[in-house]
Amino acid sequence: MEFMYEDDTLAVSVVTAIQAGDIPSLRRLLVESPWLATARIIGRDDSNEGEGCRTSRTLLHVVTDWPGHFPNGSATVGMLVEFGAEVNARFTGPHTETPLHWASSCDDIEVLDALLDAGADIEAPGAVIAGGTPLDDAVAFGQWRAAHRLVERGAQMALWHAAALGQMAAIEACFTGSALSERYPWGASRSSPPDKITVAFWCACHGGQQRAAEYLLNRGAELNWISVWDGLTPLDAAQRSLAADMVHWLRSQGARSAGELA
Repeated sequence: MEFMYEDDTLAVSVVTAIQAGDIPSLRRLLVESPWLATARIIGRDDSNEGEGCRTSRTLLHVVTDWPGHFPNGSATVGMLVEFGAEVNARFTGPHTETPLHWASSCDDIEVLDALLDAGADIEAPGAVIAGGTPLDDAVAFGQWRAAHRLVERGAQMALWHAAALGQMAAIEACFTGSALSERYPWGASRSSPPDKITVAFWCACHGGQQRAAEYLLNRGAELNWISVWDGLTPLDAAQRSLAADMVHWLRSQGARSAGELA
């Protein structure tokens, strides 16, 4: 495996071509140096950390890097895969996200579809959100178009995903014997997880999904639970998501902010 520093001339050239959507220049660079398709880019500050401690990313991670939506994104993915890029390659460092995780975190539907069409694992673990799937990242970061597309493409939902996305059929099925995934959201301990109905209610508020929130509140969700991952109540989550109608409804039910509960 080849490594190159992010400020190397060749690294700068290929990253610039990708971010500009310059397909002819990208093809020329790949023809001249085919190893680029599987190379890893490391930061200059990582140079003294040892091989096992370096953070590194691939060119497919460059395509999907924040804020995403670079020109000709799907064509860039296709060209890199044509030259041998590994579609499920992982970021190395404090987390192990695949390019699909990154595309999902950027709400980049064009690139998300291109990665899936090229064989990306829709259930790959490694998210920055509790090591979970691309859907976990999309829901946690409020990237709703990506989250809905992942579900359309077959991603497995837990109750909290369904609540955040307003997927009422899936939510109702969970209460009539059809099991959804039991994965818990970002950072919840599996040894002593919070009540899954309350968590799903919080996620419905995070997603601005009032109908789902009403359904879950009527089934025992805790109205003023303070989340274990960011210290917000359902009201706080709805306010952060600018869900004005939901904020009004929550207030009518007696919801309070974390600051008011302190």
